[in-house]
Amino acid sequence: MPKILIRRAAEQDLPRLVGLLAADRLGAARETPQELDPYRKAFTAINTSPHQILAVAETTGVVVGTVQLSFLQGLAWRGSLRALTEALYVHPDHRGIGIGTTMMGWTIRQARARGCAIMELTSHQSRTDAHDFYTRLGFTHSHAGFKLFLHDTPQTP
Repeated sequence: MPKILIRRAAEQDLPRLVGLLAADRLGAARETPQELDPYRKAFTAINTSPHQILAVAETTGVVVGTVQLSFLQGLAWRGSLRALTEALYVHPDHRGIGIGTTMMGWTIRQARARGCAIMELTSHQSRTDAHDFYTRLGFTHSHAGFKLFLHDTPQTP
């Protein structure tokens, strides 16, 4: 397995991160890597929030993966803090060599260090390989997810 560095994303990583999102079969229909302005706005909001971490996985000096981790305070579960993992992507050319596992291990350690009681994530229903991956990491398929699009946006099935 190659040496994998997980670190906070920097603004100069943004074109590569958007490229990762667009390289995904579902992201290809909704991401526009040639228009970085909306992504810059989102990056700034995420990067300045104490409740979020946008991270990258780097190997041999190349960003090959990304994940976003958000921390949500709730009343349920006795007021527990929970971590929400979003947008875990590994470039297709770098899958199957442990990068996703390393990234998820990193997110779990971050959540534990913050005192989270629960870690949650969503995964598109068509991503059965990803579901198997998360199950191998100890996640249970406990909920059904729903979404409502609030404005005109590219949608994927």
